[in-house]
Amino acid sequence: MVWELARYKLDLVGVHGVRWNKGGILRAGNYILLKRKRKSSVRNRIFLHHRILSAVKKVEFVSDRMTYIVVRGRWCNIIILNVHAPREEKSNDSKRSFYEELGQVFLSFS
Repeated sequence: MVWELARYKLDLVGVHGVRWNKGGILRAGNYILLKRKRKSSVRNRIFLHHRILSAVKKVEFVSDRMTYIVVRGRWCNIIILNVHAPREEKSNDSKRSFYEELGQVFLSFS
């Protein structure tokens, strides 16, 4: 995966389903993989190129389906939201709770 990131010259990538049980930071070539420190079922991960690491202001692992990162831009902060939405066949309760959680995340930015 790191090879593909370098090939396409990507600086920041949000991924879902990466299996890595240890928390914190994993270095892989010129990239680092960020994951929630405590043990959880969260599979949302963020790959960052080391050259933009100093611009990262905040990384928040909201839930097992939602992660966001705030990066300092030239004129304003940039918020990148990595979301794994429920599939269409999931229950309405599952979808409702997901969208309520998503709404709370957006309200926290205002």
